[in-house]
Amino acid sequence: MPEPVLRLVIPALWLAWLVYWGVSARDVKETRWQEPLKSQALHRIPLLLAAVLLAVPGWWPLALRGRFVPAGPFFPWLGAALLGAGLGFSIWARRHLGRNWSADVVVKEDHALIRTGPYQRLRHPIYTGILLAFLGTAMTVGEWRALLAVVLALVSFMLKSRAEEAQMRETFPEYEQYRRESWALIPFIF
Repeated sequence: MPEPVLRLVIPALWLAWLVYWGVSARDVKETRWQEPLKSQALHRIPLLLAAVLLAVPGWWPLALRGRFVPAGPFFPWLGAALLGAGLGFSIWARRHLGRNWSADVVVKEDHALIRTGPYQRLRHPIYTGILLAFLGTAMTVGEWRALLAVVLALVSFMLKSRAEEAQMRETFPEYEQYRRESWALIPFIF
């Protein structure tokens, strides 16, 4: 794959997604309850480390900079497609949440349990999309550090989704039925 895709397109996709995320975060409902800081740290630290693993290649030992996919154009192009699909999927899910969205585990004023769009079958489709984007980025980078980033992102989202689900069970009596009818993160698996 040509260097411009690695150096320009991949960061540009992530940057465009971050800008959208920041802009859309301004129009949300007021928070009624928020997850304690200690609990936030449990899922934020692995995600932050995953981002650093992807963004800063020179910091890691040679073993993490070795390749887990063969060099050549196929995997980088496939990775770029997965990255775009994952980020797009997370935006679709974010739009369905509307003003109920938060980066933190919270309960909003007049919080609603959303079961439309991707939420019909997935309880945490934003995380699913971001995981797919991490996997796509890892395939584009092709190094073990990037695959480790995917694992750390998965751990982060598993921890965060557990905290969210505990709060949703308290907030919505119908949540247990929703759990039985949907997947958490990965369709047909988890």
